[in-house]
Amino acid sequence: MSPGDGRWFLFNASPDIRTQIESFPPLQPSSNPRGRTVPLQAVLLTDAELDHTLGLLLLREGRGLVLHATETVRDTLYGGTSLLRTLEAYCPVEWQPVIPGADVPLADGLSYQAFDVPTTKRPRFGSDAGKGRVAGYRLTDERSGRTLVYLPSVQDLTAVRDQLDDCTCLLVDGTCWRDDELIRLGLASKTAREMGHMPIDGSDGSLARLARLPIERTIYTHINNTNPILLEDAPERRILEQHGMEVAVDSLDLRM
Repeated sequence: MSPGDGRWFLFNASPDIRTQIESFPPLQPSSNPRGRTVPLQAVLLTDAELDHTLGLLLLREGRGLVLHATETVRDTLYGGTSLLRTLEAYCPVEWQPVIPGADVPLADGLSYQAFDVPTTKRPRFGSDAGKGRVAGYRLTDERSGRTLVYLPSVQDLTAVRDQLDDCTCLLVDGTCWRDDELIRLGLASKTAREMGHMPIDGSDGSLARLARLPIERTIYTHINNTNPILLEDAPERRILEQHGMEVAVDSLDLRM
């Protein structure tokens, strides 16, 4: 995301971050007297999951990295995965504490408020227990007053429902279509909810809950490759489209 002045902020850093940068010209390195640099101002983390943080190691060759994360996420990346300890061996890392409810200016006209996303997912590391394991972000363009909510990992919408009020665009967890999707396919022994993700389908799924809300654009992201909504001709994809929902694609450009 960018306020439009050439400065960019990144939500999470997945293992394919290099491919993302190579396919997106505004983030590609530019040459200057101090070497090749990426115009990345900071990374905002929603959690400490490896699929959201391994890409940080691929950003190690810059002059430094500013990282927005809750204290719980930071502690997990230090004491649990040791990822930040490894990263700091290559470049300076500046931690910006993410405090739910606090207004945080990112750049001219662009700010965010983070909010806690409760989860009962079993902690994988001893340091990732308790509050602050998962955060959502409510991003505001102060010039237009429009808001975008980034919520790629959510187990239940009830606790975060008030964060969706007056939301212009919602990027929401689309990991699995069915709660037992991975069990049916013999790929896991846990349901989507047990893994920390609300399924799309069902009377208590995200589609039924979100379809009633006056959100201009609802876009599913963080989609597992088992989810049939990835197929343009799938019945599940048509159901989403009939409800006015979208599926995130590479190079999707959202302007607030």
